[in-house]
Amino acid sequence: MMSEALHYDDKAIERILRRVKTIAAVGLSANDMRPSYFAALYLKNKGYRVIPVNPRYAGQEILGETVIASLDDLETPPDMVQVFRKSEDVPIVVDEAIRAGAKVLWMQLGVRHDEAARRAEEAGIDVVMDRCPKIEYGRLFGEIGWIGVNRRKISAKKGQAIQLRHPKGGLTRRSKT
Repeated sequence: MMSEALHYDDKAIERILRRVKTIAAVGLSANDMRPSYFAALYLKNKGYRVIPVNPRYAGQEILGETVIASLDDLETPPDMVQVFRKSEDVPIVVDEAIRAGAKVLWMQLGVRHDEAARRAEEAGIDVVMDRCPKIEYGRLFGEIGWIGVNRRKISAKKGQAIQLRHPKGGLTRRSKT
């Protein structure tokens, strides 16, 4: 169960992102339309080695790396374990991360498990919950500015912007004029 609101010091997050070199991405999807794939691709393009961990795709290749079934299959300790799984799955991931010798456990947006986080911290692992390293990287290293985040438009393709309505916040297509 979630307790108080989470707060992380920007300098602590920045230190983590600077020292991490290898990321074991638990639950990484091979579907390039999934957020896990997009976040992993972004991080790979920033110079991180992203090792996919997903029993569904074990032995296949995602983003140029062979997928492993679990963290127990890692040959060397990862700097960070990134969790793309439901909150209730986190305790098992923490057990594997401890055995694997991970230094950081990072739970994606919407993923939080306070008890498992305490266990990880007791084992000497830095923990970040309910955050996205892709977003934090962009924010802390100057790739996302307030003008790009808070302009009240969502766009995936040029000329296909979606405008947020002000009163109720619903989405509506902007007319092409």
